Amino acid sequence: MVRCLIWLLVLSILYSSTLRAQAMDNTLTFRNISGDKYFRINYENDFFAAFDRDYTQGILIEKVHPGLSRFPFMNILWHPKCSEIKYGLAIEHNAYTPNDIGQYDIQFGDRPYAGVLMFKSFLIADNFEKQSRITVSFNTGVIGPAAGGEQMQRTIHHWINYMQPEGWHNQIQNDLVLNYQVNVEKAVLQYTNHFLVSAYGSARLGTLSDKISAGFTASLGNFNSPYSTTQTGKKSFQWHAYFNLVGNAVGYDATLQGGVFNHSSVYTINTGEVNRFTLQDKFGLVMVFRSLYLEYYRTGMTEEYKTSIYHRTGGLQIGFGF
Repeated sequence: MVRCLIWLLVLSILYSSTLRAQAMDNTLTFRNISGDKYFRINYENDFFAAFDRDYTQGILIEKVHPGLSRFPFMNILWHPKCSEIKYGLAIEHNAYTPNDIGQYDIQFGDRPYAGVLMFKSFLIADNFEKQSRITVSFNTGVIGPAAGGEQMQRTIHHWINYMQPEGWHNQIQNDLVLNYQVNVEKAVLQYTNHFLVSAYGSARLGTLSDKISAGFTASLGNFNSPYSTTQTGKKSFQWHAYFNLVGNAVGYDATLQGGVFNHSSVYTINTGEVNRFTLQDKFGLVMVFRSLYLEYYRTGMTEEYKTSIYHRTGGLQIGFGF
């Protein structure tokens, strides 16, 4: 029976086409890499789901190492007590486009073009006694032409011999990105090393995005629990399929509404048109062989503004432990 459930979940991951992604976060337990030294690359693109609109692609490159605890921005991060802490830095680049990238003119009622480039300082605090994880991050960067969204999309489309975008001159203009975020996870149901359910809560505040989120993640497979460091017979090969569901209460989104300080953008979504409640889901398959981490996933989100659609994308990750 367990094997049947596993295969059904794996097949649903491989053939699902109703999912989407936004704002990459690798600090959650279903993406756990053991140890305090690793490097990981994450690439998302809606081309995986045969789309090219809304959140169209994202790249995240991260490094975790104890020596990063001395980085200046770590001093402004909350350090939970009685926890084992990992420190990391990351660079994230995201691009957003409307439905028809071949149009030169503004597409009213559709998403504005926007590029975001961020530098991220973060820590992961595990409390194994309470079976909980708290992650704290601070993002600095820019939204607008300086983020290079147009150049990145044109380069990717050139590589895959696909249509070039024509409307980036209408994109949201340059503005400052400063964002602070706290995530909390806690194990609520666990069966040996084969099944795990975790509750999730998050609060994000800043110039790019303001929102509160809550949800859960269910993982099924053969893996070392991210909430324990004292397991016997740790596995050299691990795998798990996961389902993650998160509800968001949205206060502000600069990729839709424009920057907080610069109001010169030629087109944005009006405040009254922004949906204040969204639902995001994610399926993924993770495999870990010794120090090598591999993941494929599909994600989806409900309509973010009145005239938008349910959008889908996919992503790949590769990581190396040291």
